Amino acid sequence: MNVVESLKYANKTYFCPMNTTLKNKFDSIIFDLDGTLWDSTNNVAKAWQKAKEEVDYVPDDFTQTTIRSITGMTYKAIFEKLVPYLDEEKRNEFKALCAKYELETLNAIGGDLYPQLDETLKYLQTNYKLFIVSNCQNGYIETFFKVSGLEHYFMGHQCYGTKSRPKFENILDIINDHHLTAPVYIGDTMGDYEAAKKAGVPFIFAAYGFGVVDEDQWATVQQFGELRELL
Repeated sequence: MNVVESLKYANKTYFCPMNTTLKNKFDSIIFDLDGTLWDSTNNVAKAWQKAKEEVDYVPDDFTQTTIRSITGMTYKAIFEKLVPYLDEEKRNEFKALCAKYELETLNAIGGDLYPQLDETLKYLQTNYKLFIVSNCQNGYIETFFKVSGLEHYFMGHQCYGTKSRPKFENILDIINDHHLTAPVYIGDTMGDYEAAKKAGVPFIFAAYGFGVVDEDQWATVQQFGELRELL
């Protein structure tokens, strides 16, 4: 029985109603980053606006609302949506400029960590192996670690920027590389839910983030600290 089949079997056998305890159900937790662990949208907007002001072929301004509307998408899909009028060469040029300023800005001023993040991760680490899988660019998770000081809680991470692969494949990489037998994925968008479902992994919805999920998530939390009671 492979990992996905095992998880589907577990899902069928041990399914718990939403918002009841899930203690002792999992051996590991894989987190999304944006909208789940922190909110960097305001500072990313500043970085992308700076990039926009350096070129003469992007008329649109980038606001926090703009960034929140595309959070969770892959970097490639983001710029195809935001600047569809650019040819591939110009789009890639602008994407690279945004990526550069994004990392520079976040390395300098970071993002907003969600309340009770440190103490909740400390609690979870005592019972679970912790990981991050995000659709972000290379260097973004490392920047989060640097400015938050929370890297010591996590055993590994994977992102879209590494191999340009969809999130569900990166989730499976973490599962296989670390020999996980009962992981759960926590995220805040339908894209997160769909990736977890494709990977055969139970999903917990972080309702305080940027998206809406009303499918068959195992549980919903209204703030990060609730995970201490749930898990």
